[in-house]
Amino acid sequence: MSLETKTNLNESTVTKLQKLIRANIDAYDGFRESAEEIDDITLANLFREVANERSALATELQNYVQWNGAEAEEDGSVAASVHRSWINVRSKINGGDPYVILIEAERGEDHIKHAYEDVLKETAGSAMNDVLTAQYAIVKAGHDKIRDLRDSYKNR
Repeated sequence: MSLETKTNLNESTVTKLQKLIRANIDAYDGFRESAEEIDDITLANLFREVANERSALATELQNYVQWNGAEAEEDGSVAASVHRSWINVRSKINGGDPYVILIEAERGEDHIKHAYEDVLKETAGSAMNDVLTAQYAIVKAGHDKIRDLRDSYKNR
């Protein structure tokens, strides 16, 4: 087996990148839709900011997949689409309650954070490790910000 480089990734690594692309697209879609649903301007702006971060992460990974001759994922998962529908229903029932939306947003952030943790373990030593580690730091910071906001809204 030849040494893996960023333009000569193992098929297994490309598959893992595709998983993270889907997770980032899911997060982007969820935050973008939540920003449109919520009346709290501060939260709507934060959600747009996180959505843009996730979009940038997906694009970066899509570039690596394409540089390796594969067709990059462009869609999120069916499960995330169902989850967004559920958020939409719950937020309407609860009058767009920011706390309820933050609970769901944090659940989504748990998913993407765990996806990165799994891929980082599975691709340890990969040529993509530095990129994935940097992306994980961004995801973890977003996760923690959403979690802390959720906790602050709980006491309102």
